[in-house]
Amino acid sequence: MQRVIQKAKDFNELVMFEHSIFSLPFIFIAMVVAADGWFGFWLLILGALAALSARNFAMGVNRYADRDVDAANPRTQNRPNVDGRLDASSMLIFIGVNAFIFIVVAYMINSLAFGLSIPILFVLGSYSYFKRFSSMAHIILGISLGLAPIAGVIAVNATIPIWSVLLSLGVMFWVAGFDLLYSLQDIDFDKEKGLHSIPSIYGAKATLFISALFHALAVLFWLLFVWAAALGTFAFIAAVGSGLVLAYEQKLVRKDFTQIDRAFFTVNGYLGVAFFVLIILDKVFA
Repeated sequence: MQRVIQKAKDFNELVMFEHSIFSLPFIFIAMVVAADGWFGFWLLILGALAALSARNFAMGVNRYADRDVDAANPRTQNRPNVDGRLDASSMLIFIGVNAFIFIVVAYMINSLAFGLSIPILFVLGSYSYFKRFSSMAHIILGISLGLAPIAGVIAVNATIPIWSVLLSLGVMFWVAGFDLLYSLQDIDFDKEKGLHSIPSIYGAKATLFISALFHALAVLFWLLFVWAAALGTFAFIAAVGSGLVLAYEQKLVRKDFTQIDRAFFTVNGYLGVAFFVLIILDKVFA
């Protein structure tokens, strides 16, 4: 039993389960808006399962593909995928199980979700390989998490309204922007290994500018989402407040690169949860 518990802890460390906080709020935001309120316990369970299995799949593929890179990087040498705790076979099984769960859950939701399940998994898995040949990997990661709101709307009413696309574009630029900040930690390593990150190609100053631009675009698309979905004051506060949070994140990283982890995990985690709570309040007091 102790061995099973330890293995579960290793897989949890592999995929950093707690970081699901980035995508979960936005899939539920989309579901709340699409349903004009509460969407039911059944869809809550299916939505959570879909989001978690999709993220586990994506993180599993990333850690499997990056075994050689992580083993060479001092920052990542203690990860379970390279220090011997999880072998390649275990990771492949983990990836396969989560892909299967995602497809089955999509089938249980509706035919459109099921039809899109394989293409979505392809996009989620592609991020891990993009950085081998393209600095667009940051955008691919943004697209991967940006699919969450669209998936949420599909789960509720099997359509893709324009407001869900705007919400997703906001998430895409938000994620790409904070991934750029996070990648500053590996700028020298990426240069040495020939990995195609924006920091390694264009430098720290350009990366900070592009990240700030992406975050400005995120706020713009979230404001357009509020307008297109005909939401109220609390939703507007969510969009504007997110802009203030992201400005603080940018300031935090510019002041001290050692604050990158704090900016990446803590600040962005609070942003998603606060956005979700304000959307709920918007619907309650509409």
